[in-house]
Amino acid sequence: MALLEVKGLSVHYGAICALHEVSFDLNQGEIVTLIGANGAGKSTTLRAISGLVKPSGGGVAFAGQETTNLPAHRIAGLGIAHVPEGRRPFANLTVRENLRLGAYVVKDRRRIDASLERAFKSFPRLKERLNQPAGTLSGGELQMLAMARGLMAQPKLLLLDEPSMGLSPLLVREIFSIIREINAGGTTVLLVEQNAFMALSVAHRAYVLETGRVVLAGLAGQLRDDPKVKSAYLGEGAA
Repeated sequence: MALLEVKGLSVHYGAICALHEVSFDLNQGEIVTLIGANGAGKSTTLRAISGLVKPSGGGVAFAGQETTNLPAHRIAGLGIAHVPEGRRPFANLTVRENLRLGAYVVKDRRRIDASLERAFKSFPRLKERLNQPAGTLSGGELQMLAMARGLMAQPKLLLLDEPSMGLSPLLVREIFSIIREINAGGTTVLLVEQNAFMALSVAHRAYVLETGRVVLAGLAGQLRDDPKVKSAYLGEGAA
């Protein structure tokens, strides 16, 4: 049984159809990426999975449980953490306070402390910034904080929306290296990313979305070598 099943998912914003009968799945331990142009429906897919938007059709099941109509906080409590596009820290709170907010569903102090230590192992720079207001961090540090905050509740599934947006090439490589480490530690990852080359380099499988529909699916390495994907998303010179 797949850890996550998305079955014929449709989402409308008024008269606009953002997703049209999208179906895919994730198995425990995978990194699966959704790639596509702006407006393809990638972020909407994550928002529907995490309960931030309600589908107009189809459904979502997580670990065998139907979650389509559950509120977002209940979905988070089942083990899904959503790191949205744009990082969105609580700018006036310290790094430590932001991290602790990520563990709001965890009641065991020892688990929270253990999560903090894991966060510092993956993101040692955050330990150096613990008492700084989050609003004073650089773009790369804010992305690290957003990801670390998402991991504080020890989720089974991490939804990452555009983690490389606005970052330098060096920081992009660092962020994707951390994504690999997070996955190697046992966390399943669903990645939405416009840097298709990097996304396909870390993912096990991939789905290509165009105008709210899945148009291609397969192993990430196969899609990276697909002439259509190269032309549309990787650039003519992509290796």
